[in-house]
Amino acid sequence: MLDSRKLRMLSELDRLGTVGAVAKQLHLSAPGVSMQLSTLEREVGVALTQKQGRRIALTPAGRLLAQHGHRIVDMLQLAETEVAALREGAAGTYSLAAFPSAARTLVAHTWSRLLQEPEQDLRLRLTECEPQDALAGLTKGAYDLAVTHSYSNMAPADDTAIVATRILSEPVWLATRDDDPAIRRSAASSGALDLARFAAHDWVLPQERWSCYQMAQRACGLAGFSPHRVAEASDFSVVLELVAAGAGVALIPQLTVAALPEHVRLHTLNSPIFRHDFVITRSPAQPDRGIQRLTQSLRKSARTVLAEQTAVPQGH
Repeated sequence: MLDSRKLRMLSELDRLGTVGAVAKQLHLSAPGVSMQLSTLEREVGVALTQKQGRRIALTPAGRLLAQHGHRIVDMLQLAETEVAALREGAAGTYSLAAFPSAARTLVAHTWSRLLQEPEQDLRLRLTECEPQDALAGLTKGAYDLAVTHSYSNMAPADDTAIVATRILSEPVWLATRDDDPAIRRSAASSGALDLARFAAHDWVLPQERWSCYQMAQRACGLAGFSPHRVAEASDFSVVLELVAAGAGVALIPQLTVAALPEHVRLHTLNSPIFRHDFVITRSPAQPDRGIQRLTQSLRKSARTVLAEQTAVPQGH
């Protein structure tokens, strides 16, 4: 196999014309350069240089090999630049898993921010999936990082093999129709609601395998009742439309509200529940600057998205 260092010497000789100039350019001795070029000639088995007066000219074989040398040098310089960018966290493609409402809001906003920063070359490859699937993929190496969540009324997972960075805490609201009798019976014009008031209501719940379902079950249990489920859905936009249709009431994390259907109202709870959103990574032997930059960008996007969201609780 040809030595890239010797090819670089040959390409520099083609460019500069003398062994002395090559030696100065590469911070080597002239005899050392001559020796390396002679060794290269023996390795390829063909003459690469010929004397022309005080200069050394390349033979046709030398010029051909020098052209490859130029390309190799360019590629090595590019590789050095890209490795430096990776080391500083300014370049690289990272695979990311995120649950649907985070993918629609936080990840989309972060993606837009990255494209507006031409000095960096960080890229994302996104897979939308629920937190438990994202964590499973992360531990298997399918993803570099994951955006997941947990609820304040449930015990958080404890895993020393991962690093969890909280980027957002979003409130969970109660969604009802604006003509709900339990709302009309309230004496107060505004304020937080007690879930116990909705013990006799029908409920629209997430599917049982999701942590959102467990959160709703626990919230209702702490209020003294088991919710009567009449519908289940994995898409919170479906949940809100069913609430609008009068099917029942539901607990809704803030980021899941893409648009509020007509006649639906959101209410704060007198026993607040929060959904905590995290960026999850594997515990690294050495910190990855790209992952650190992406985590910071996702945190900034979380704050911006939450502040800009228009669907907010209304008085009851």
